[in-house]
Amino acid sequence: MADSSGQQAPDYRSILSISDEAARAQALNEHLSTRSYVQGYSLSQADVDAFRQLSAPPADPQLFHVARWFRHIEALLGSPCGKGQPCRLQASKGRRVRPQWSPPAGTQPCRLHLYNSLTRNKEVFIPQDGKKVTWYCCGPTVYDASHMGHARSYISFDILRRVLKDYFKFDVFYCMNITDIDDKIIKRARQNHLFEQYREKRPEAAQLLEDVQAALKPFSVKLNETTDPDKKQMLERIQHAVQLATEPLEKAVQSRLTGEEVNSCVEVLLEEAKDLLSDWLDSTLGCDVTDNSIFSKLPKFWEGDFHRDMEALNVLPPDVLTRVSEYVPEIVNFVQKIVDNGYGYVSNGSVYFDTAKFASSEKHSYGKLVPEAVGDQKALQEGEGDLSISADRLSEKRSPNDFALWKASKPGEPSWPCPWGKGRPGWHIECSAMAGTLLGASMDIHGGGFDLRFPHHDNELAQSEAYFENDCWVRYFLHTGHLTIAGCKMSKSLKNFITIKDALKKHSARQLRLAFLMHSWKDTLDYSSNTMESALQYEKFLNEFFLNVKDILRAPVDITGQFEKWGEEEAELNKNFYDKKTAIHKALCDNVDTRTVMEEMRALVSQCNLYMAARKAVRKRPNQGLLENIALYLTHMLKIFGAIEEDSSLGFPVGGPGTSLSLEATVMPYLQVLSEFREGVRKIAREQKVPEILQLSDALRDDILPELGVRFEDHEGLPTVVKLVDRNTLLKEREEKRRVEEEKRKKKEEAARRKQEQEAAKLAKMKIPPSEMFLSETDKYSKFDENVSMVCPHTTWRAKSSAKGKPRS
Repeated sequence: MADSSGQQAPDYRSILSISDEAARAQALNEHLSTRSYVQGYSLSQADVDAFRQLSAPPADPQLFHVARWFRHIEALLGSPCGKGQPCRLQASKGRRVRPQWSPPAGTQPCRLHLYNSLTRNKEVFIPQDGKKVTWYCCGPTVYDASHMGHARSYISFDILRRVLKDYFKFDVFYCMNITDIDDKIIKRARQNHLFEQYREKRPEAAQLLEDVQAALKPFSVKLNETTDPDKKQMLERIQHAVQLATEPLEKAVQSRLTGEEVNSCVEVLLEEAKDLLSDWLDSTLGCDVTDNSIFSKLPKFWEGDFHRDMEALNVLPPDVLTRVSEYVPEIVNFVQKIVDNGYGYVSNGSVYFDTAKFASSEKHSYGKLVPEAVGDQKALQEGEGDLSISADRLSEKRSPNDFALWKASKPGEPSWPCPWGKGRPGWHIECSAMAGTLLGASMDIHGGGFDLRFPHHDNELAQSEAYFENDCWVRYFLHTGHLTIAGCKMSKSLKNFITIKDALKKHSARQLRLAFLMHSWKDTLDYSSNTMESALQYEKFLNEFFLNVKDILRAPVDITGQFEKWGEEEAELNKNFYDKKTAIHKALCDNVDTRTVMEEMRALVSQCNLYMAARKAVRKRPNQGLLENIALYLTHMLKIFGAIEEDSSLGFPVGGPGTSLSLEATVMPYLQVLSEFREGVRKIAREQKVPEILQLSDALRDDILPELGVRFEDHEGLPTVVKLVDRNTLLKEREEKRRVEEEKRKKKEEAARRKQEQEAAKLAKMKIPPSEMFLSETDKYSKFDENVSMVCPHTTWRAKSSAKGKPRS
């Protein structure tokens, strides 16, 4: 047994066996003198048991060791224990004994879970390398304007990325690709090129009508063969628009109208029939397009447009961006190794992935994400591309389920040299080669839209694991939900999309992001007026809270006055604050559930509003520090979500980009002085009964200041609240207020008019002679006799005019 100094405590058993007390004291003293037995103020039960055998300290001065410890124990216990009695130290009596300390039980920390499409469950997120997270996101195929379907995916991933990086403090390395070689791009580039050539030739009206009729024949066949209801409806719209534009031109030609009138009809038909003619021209002349620059010009233009849209939406740029056209050598090497590993085969200059060989391997599995879709030929052919599903191409495969790794280029397609002849990459191999080059044999997260799960992502997994000979190329697969319009998926191919630029003309980037935050990132979101109205109201609700807190914080207090005593209201609000923070943390851990987070933030603001209203009702100032802490926390969370675009210290920024802090700091002192001056003038005007000055004060508040983005809010008995608000928002509020007031005025006038009409009708009725009073009520009475008797099923009533004009029955 060791004492607190680390030395071995003496063995008291031999000492306790000595029956003579003097001899026992002598032996104990010898033990103490030969050992450095100093425990400070810590005593063991063995110490007490040894000394309790002594009735008193020894008188012999040579036994001073025993005497000193005897007095020490007596001081602690009050008196020595009687012989044979248990003597145990108690904390309450041992003033110099440290009690045993135990750590608190605590609670289990909440861990981040993400919905993993590989398991279709929420899984604990565990990166492979500490806090470092490698993340690959499928980027756009750039052949047209980016639409809100793209925004749905990239804003959602931007929110997830920001939360992992800025809230959970992961070190995220984010990689995204640009697909600039693809069947859709090749076809669109050829179509645009051929149509522009056709337009430049300025076809005569008769020639244009002939060409449109020729183009309608294959188009009608395509329409009849289409089974997808959404696509069929889109084709029917095109056909109908072309027919409507054709009729005026036919009539103009038949009527031999002037050249200007005919040319106008020609331009209308060219515009309406652009898709129709482009497809027809490509089918007949596409193979003659040989200039490779045509195929690079289109994606370069639309890539730039995409980046500008992402910047406008406040989407963070990727840490690294890859373009397919820049990775062709790496793609060729990637394909070659898959062939060398036995999972690819060459056929007629193309290279295909052998799905059967891969699936039969013990260490591999095909169709990890959507196994039930394996064999879906429609989905597989869409994945191969419109230019790669001809009968001769399909016949090159060993199995219909196989897919192209490398495509032999046909006339009218771009090509690159490779061991199998000139060709171009397949769609699926692009992401595998680029992500594998940068992120290695296994990445933490792969992201993309829900519709990419099969065949694109399942084929990516297969070919990548065939290349690396592993079964863990992706650890967590995240797929964002669709965005629909009136229940239909938004799609370029269906031509039912709203471009990001058009959406930003109606709503701000923050409002669009708030709409996405108010829904789960992995569920379908319907883009509608109701969805956006909810986001607008949420933004307004939060902004009013921030403006009110800013106004409270501007109230002057001395340095000690900022620390006020808390009452029950402050303690309760602070408890709610911490409860909401805990709830928000749990929601973020639960698959980054921003929908719940937004509701918890709304509830917290509502509690703050109730607190401020209660303080205002009793003419007491709310606690500045508490409200500031809550407002700063909410601002911090909105910054994490990307809903606050710049470095605003509290709340939403005011004014244009980069002007928020300087604008508010510069103008607010002047506005405060103006507000106080106006309040003083209004007070004098009320006392002196000068209504004209009051009207001018109201005009300043209602008409002049809103034009400058300033709102004055007057409250009876309280200082005017000054708020800097977006000018357009204030002008809309003013118009809405005027509209409501106008409606009230009209309703009031209508009510007065009705009342006046009723009174006039009542007066007119009183002037009707009794003999004519009921003649108009033919719905109640079947007939009248010559004496103006009225006959009805239950009663007969006779009236005659007397000389005095009184009725008589």
